[in-house]
Amino acid sequence: MAAPILRIAAALIIDASGRMLLVRKHATTAFMQPGGKLEPDESAADCLARELHEELGLTVDSETFRHVGRFTATAANEPGHVVDCDVFDVTIGSAVVAAAEIEEARWFSRAELDSIELAPLTRENFLGWAH
Repeated sequence: MAAPILRIAAALIIDASGRMLLVRKHATTAFMQPGGKLEPDESAADCLARELHEELGLTVDSETFRHVGRFTATAANEPGHVVDCDVFDVTIGSAVVAAAEIEEARWFSRAELDSIELAPLTRENFLGWAH
C-alpha cells in the first residue's frame, strides 16, 4: 500500500548573503522550508501566501512567486506520509516573526545547514541553493 500523500506548498527564501530561511514547528526537531498544506480548491501559490502570513507575519503577493518545481519526499513530521510539494522562490522585504505552529525561524548559511537536522524535502533538494 502506498504512503498517504500530503499536498503542500513551500517557499525557498534566500537572502542577499545567500542564507536560507528555515522554520521549525513546535515540538519538532527538523528545520524545513516555510509553507503548509493546501486547503480544498486552493492553488499552491495562494496556499503559500496564506501560510507565510499566518506563520511568519509576511504579506507577500503570490503573483511575485517564481515556481521552482514540484518535489516529493518523506514527510518530516507525519510518519508514514509523503509530501508532494510545489516549491516557489520567494523574495521578502521584511523581518519574519515566528507565529502559529512555528517555534523557530532562522537564517542558515550553507555551512550551518550541514550541522542541523533537516526535513527530507530540504535535505534532498535545496542545500545547493544556500551559499
